[in-house]
Amino acid sequence: MAAYSAAALSWSSSSLLGNYKLSKNAPLGTAKLVERTSNFTIECQKKTKKIRKIILKEDVQDLGKKGQLTSVRAGYYRNFLLPMGMAQIVTPQLLKEMKIEEERIEAEKKRVKEEAQQLALIFETVGGFKVKRKGGKGKQIFGSVTAQDLVDIIKAQLQREVDKRIVSLPEIRETGAYTAELKLHPEVTARVQVIVSAN
Repeated sequence: MAAYSAAALSWSSSSLLGNYKLSKNAPLGTAKLVERTSNFTIECQKKTKKIRKIILKEDVQDLGKKGQLTSVRAGYYRNFLLPMGMAQIVTPQLLKEMKIEEERIEAEKKRVKEEAQQLALIFETVGGFKVKRKGGKGKQIFGSVTAQDLVDIIKAQLQREVDKRIVSLPEIRETGAYTAELKLHPEVTARVQVIVSAN
């Protein structure tokens, strides 16, 4: 009995005979090996490219502009974009914050446009701004009327600050009526009359 159990112990622990077991019907003193069968199923997965949805924190050449949503390989994000602080992973919370920010920006754009439209209405209601210059021969005046002159007159009459860079004025070297354009907003332009007279 002891010989049988010793044989069983040595065979079962042997890596060479690991796929075999002793038969229960074998008489004492003899060992009959019965092959064990095991079914192994090996499944392999196709290697897939890991993609990350990100938002760019700044302009990245060949990828996109700041604030743009895009998809990149996980390694590119992990090894380049993240350490350089150029992008961040898109999360539901981040998308919610982006939507709120977009709505705020749109509301601000709408407010700025409405203010420009109101200012344009004021300018067009006033109609014309009178400018006096020292007269010369005939209709000629000394010097010319510039955008800065118009800005100063608007400030004096309407108490409104206007940037002279938005004023488009023809060359004025004679007395008469001229039309000036004020680009108050990309979509709003006001037209005013500049009436030049000689002293």
